[in-house]
Amino acid sequence: MPRKSEKFATGARARSSPRTVARPDRKSVAVGTRLIALNKPYDVLSQFTDANISAARRTLSDFVAVPHVYPAGRLDRDSEGLLLLTDDGRLQARIADPRFKLPKTYLVQVEGEPDAAALDHLRRGVQLTDGMTRPAEARRIDPPALWPRDPPVRFRKSVPDCWIELTIAEGRNRQVRRMTAAVGHPTLRLVRWRIGDWSLDGIAPGEWRDLPYPG
Repeated sequence: MPRKSEKFATGARARSSPRTVARPDRKSVAVGTRLIALNKPYDVLSQFTDANISAARRTLSDFVAVPHVYPAGRLDRDSEGLLLLTDDGRLQARIADPRFKLPKTYLVQVEGEPDAAALDHLRRGVQLTDGMTRPAEARRIDPPALWPRDPPVRFRKSVPDCWIELTIAEGRNRQVRRMTAAVGHPTLRLVRWRIGDWSLDGIAPGEWRDLPYPG
């Protein structure tokens, strides 16, 4: 859940001096040393180009005019929040590859009010069509102080809703949405708040910030 103080989330932009390595031809080439945190808005693709020319869809290029950086992992078009970008392929793999089990924390607005049994089910693992999920952290939280979503979430007046905080260490396709649906509480809004020690705190939708490079 958002906290008043978050690691890497405040202060001036930080940049590291580029490192270089020698190639066999004795020419030096720069090694990536840039890490960016973007608050990806709703309805934005997690890529810089869109092959679908029949529909104008927003991409990362509408928000990040930085050359040679690429997203470390993905965030669905209908999800919001933290997306890390880097020019370092090794760091990109370390962040995105499920083998490294980097925890990712999501703030999830769901239909209904999950009881203790539903939350325990999320913690122990949920059987999905592609197998059992790994154990997760799950808890009810008060509605977080987030920006309004554009467009707003569509609610059913006859059905209550609430927020949960869910932390997972894998990255299957639309995993969080499938997990909450499997325990009877479909996701209404999904915001990724944290990846490892990197947080979204203090970054408005559509804005980005340089982070200290963990090299």
